Amino acid sequence: MDKVEIIKTSIDHVDDIMVIENLSFAIPWSRQSFIEEITKNKFAIYLSASLNNVIVGYAGMWNVCGEGHITNIAVHPEFRGNGIGSLLLEGLIEEARKAGITRLTLEVRKSNIIAQNLYEKYGFITCGIRKSYYADNNEDALIMWKDSI
Repeated sequence: MDKVEIIKTSIDHVDDIMVIENLSFAIPWSRQSFIEEITKNKFAIYLSASLNNVIVGYAGMWNVCGEGHITNIAVHPEFRGNGIGSLLLEGLIEEARKAGITRLTLEVRKSNIIAQNLYEKYGFITCGIRKSYYADNNEDALIMWKDSI
């Protein structure tokens, strides 16, 4: 596989992001949500994984009072298992450091062991549960935190 670049997300990436979003999530975000996140949300930081000028993954977080809330990380199913999720998470951690963010948090499906393993690899610890968090099937979410960015 060619080298994957982690770049700042732009409005030009939204079409590719929507393909990934719809393939990855039972209740995908809307195109308008991504456009507003990228162009209007001054607290949002979004990165994209580019392979030969095609977006194959993306990740986002919000800077809320010096804490980073990771909103989403997704990789196109055809490119999963190649370390792209790790590259995106490393990119978010680096952006958090640059922004002076001191802690990161996220929610992840209780059944998503692959994602949990990724987050644990980077020092995230499960600290709680949000009962019936996911509207599509009422699955619980694990709340994970990473201190000392």
